[in-house]
Amino acid sequence: MPAYWIVRVNVIDGDKLAAYAPLAAEAVAAHGGHYLARGGEAVSVEGAHYARNVIVQWPDYQTATKAYQSEEYQRALAALDGGADRLFVITEGL
Repeated sequence: MPAYWIVRVNVIDGDKLAAYAPLAAEAVAAHGGHYLARGGEAVSVEGAHYARNVIVQWPDYQTATKAYQSEEYQRALAALDGGADRLFVITEGL
């Protein structure tokens, strides 16, 4: 069953986000993830507003978790280095 990364983002430092984004995309591709949403227009109808939203689909929960913990993605996080306020959830799909 598929799994998802659901990430809500408010950018604090655009340069850090710019360094993070290609590294994160490489990590997603290397581990078999597929972007379903990556920015674009959005409206928050309940709860706190985050300007950017990302959804990545994975083949299964184990892959989604391993991808987050991977050396490639941890490199991306190091580049982000506090450059964004994020809510990041890994969830199993239906």
